[in-house]
Parts: sequence; C-alpha cells; structure tokens
Amino acid sequence: QVQLVESGGGLVQSGGSLRLSCAASGNRFRSNAMGWYRQPPGKQRELVAAISTAGKTNYGDSVKGRFTISRDNAKNTVYLQMNSLKPEDTAVYYCNAGRLSDTGTYAPYSYWGQGTQVTVSS
Repeated sequence: QVQLVESGGGLVQSGGSLRLSCAASGNRFRSNAMGWYRQPPGKQRELVAAISTAGKTNYGDSVKGRFTISRDNAKNTVYLQMNSLKPEDTAVYYCNAGRLSDTGTYAPYSYWGQGTQVTVSS
C-alpha cells in the first residue's frame, strides 16, 4: 500500500514563506501524478496544485504565482513551496496521489496523507 506523510507546516507571518514536503512509500510513486489539497477551517477541501509524472503542473487560481509544486522521484517526495503567504492560506494541507490529464484536470485517488497545518498571521 501507499503511505503519504506531510511535513513542513507551521506558523508564519503574512508575506512569509514555507515549504511543505510529502514523503511517499511504495513502488508506485513514479507512476502517479501527485497533488496538494488544503482544507481551511469550516470549509471543504480544495485543490491547491498538482503535478504529473512528466512534470506538468496545475494550480488553483488563488495560489497561482505564489506557490510552486515539484517532485523528486529519486526521493519519493513531493514539495509545495509557498511564498507571499496570506491569512486566507491558513488551512490543513494534504497531499495525495492521482491522475493529471492532458487538459489539466486532476483526479485524486483515495490515498491521502494525514495533513500538516499552515497558519498565516496578519
């Protein structure tokens, strides 16, 4: 089975930066697209960014130009670099495996990490 473990969250001031990491176990990491979702307090989980096995990316409108998703297949790790953070970025961030189509649509599988909390103060 696939196991995903997120890390790197914390408390940061508005305008600051954080880098999240998602370490994946299993032999199928390189065969999957990977995505980052977030769930703000009292809100539904929403897609933040996704990356295909070939490096194609997709970003939510609210984070374009500020966040960057990347992957290191040799380390079975996916990253989310978050710059220019805003209070509205406060959420629990989750990574997952999925599929990213040629048209940019990301479809998550049922594999989810436990999440890491990001809190941005004003």
